[in-house]
Amino acid sequence: MSTKPAAPQGSATVDPFIMADGAPALIDFIVDVFGARNVPEARTLDTDGLVLHAELRLGDSLITVADRKPGWPFTPALLRVYVDDVEETLLRARARGARVVTEATPFYGDVFSRFADPQGNLWWVYSHTPQEDAAWEEGGDGEGGEDWASFASPELEYVHGTLMEAMGALRDPRTSGD
Repeated sequence: MSTKPAAPQGSATVDPFIMADGAPALIDFIVDVFGARNVPEARTLDTDGLVLHAELRLGDSLITVADRKPGWPFTPALLRVYVDDVEETLLRARARGARVVTEATPFYGDVFSRFADPQGNLWWVYSHTPQEDAAWEEGGDGEGGEDWASFASPELEYVHGTLMEAMGALRDPRTSGD
């Protein structure tokens, strides 16, 4: 089995597909917050006028976005994105209506945060410190399975606590007023 299967040019091995209410607004959000490039020739509307397919280029990744159809369940996307500056990304996200879940926090040598966008998707946002790569490669026996509490720190407890709270608070935007 290949660790890097063939994919079309411009696609990574794994590229997210987000179903959302208000796909055009989500597309604008991703462009404004992350600097993604909209691929207008890829946008396809369904016969009901909803977005059936739209593509955004973000770094080496392709994000596909479509409108959720009436009667389809709410399926929030959970996405991890690397950025140059977490604080600047959070400022842009807040300005576009995102709810910050986890403030910028030092996390294993990187800076990490989370926010929920107005459509209910949860974004993990990191600024990576390349020097940390060597530390990860040198540490551990590769077996994993350790209890996260054995690594406890105030930062880790905060990051874990905000995740538990955010996941428990995820709600279908169509029924959030109920």
